[in-house]
Amino acid sequence: MSTELPSNSIVIIGAGLAGWHVIDAIRSKDQDVPITLITSDNGDRYHKPMLTMAISQNKRVADLVRASGMDAAKAANITLMANTSVTDIDAKSQQLQLISTTRSDPANTGYAALTYGKLVLAMGAHPIFPKSLPEELVWHVNHIERFGQLQEQLQGEAQRVAIVGAGMVGTEIAEDLLKAGHRVTLMDINQAPLAQMLPEAATARIANAIKSQGIEFLGGAQVMDVIKNDDGTLEISYQLGGKEKSFIADHVIASTGLTVDKLLPTAANIDFDTRTGIKVDAPTLRTSTRNIYAIGDCMSINGVPCRYVAPLRAQAATIADDILGFEHSGYEHKPPMIRLKNKAISVMATGIPTASGNWQIKTETDDELVMELLDDDGKIQAGVTIKAPVLA
Repeated sequence: MSTELPSNSIVIIGAGLAGWHVIDAIRSKDQDVPITLITSDNGDRYHKPMLTMAISQNKRVADLVRASGMDAAKAANITLMANTSVTDIDAKSQQLQLISTTRSDPANTGYAALTYGKLVLAMGAHPIFPKSLPEELVWHVNHIERFGQLQEQLQGEAQRVAIVGAGMVGTEIAEDLLKAGHRVTLMDINQAPLAQMLPEAATARIANAIKSQGIEFLGGAQVMDVIKNDDGTLEISYQLGGKEKSFIADHVIASTGLTVDKLLPTAANIDFDTRTGIKVDAPTLRTSTRNIYAIGDCMSINGVPCRYVAPLRAQAATIADDILGFEHSGYEHKPPMIRLKNKAISVMATGIPTASGNWQIKTETDDELVMELLDDDGKIQAGVTIKAPVLA
């Protein structure tokens, strides 16, 4: 079965923040151009960064959804293909192969083909599950559906939760669960939280702040295995300081980074890096394949993945102008300010911070630390400001 869309039709794959931002940007300039949104879920609109704060605020899935996929699609005058996955892209014929995600028997699923005029890949990135973290035993908080399932499991009395990975997301979730009354162990292969982003002088303050709240932090810990016991609890085995240790938890959450599925970029012969994602031309956000764009978590600019919410509106506006044929000045990528949403400590980073490099201390007191990362020419490449929280 094949569906022929008008030659000016726009197809967007992915109904996260990036995909809906593109729809908003196009509709602000053209109310009638045909748009089809394809998503493997129901397409509901919600603000994903809220997921790392919602459990302590007792916000349920219904509280976080701003509009159902059906209502949002009707309001935007688009065609929504919910619960649908794209299995192949034929870039020459500009045709997609689709399959339903709600049918378990592929033989009876009913493959379909859909043509496009312009295609936008807004499919995001998905969590990395190392072999030591079996996906069937470990949670992630990267999608509202999975978040809702975890939230249901955490209802009632306090539970023991282990979080593997102390980057931005893991550190925020740890505080959120602690505030909700749970016993939290935060683990990382590095010695301190945010250790891949910031220098030791900065991360040591973050580690002290979260430990002062009552979060147990295990730095330098390499998880070896997670095993489910007969009573339903989980045993986490790990190495620390050359010794094998273990402890028991009720739940384990993986926050060990993101990766971009290579299936569709490979099928469409798009320049792609397994670590950073789809490569795009910065001014236009076009991929290397004609009539295909990328936005958000799945794309990278100059070898750097773009996995922050703040630039999405500007990215979407550029794609809308380029697709519709309007003149535009080109997207200028500016790394957004990075804010850790923890209340235990205020952390704000600018530029492209990396742990290694020539970090210089500008201010250092008990209440504040300001550092700058200088490049080889002495120019400021990044900065970080860490402050103790203001107590009410």
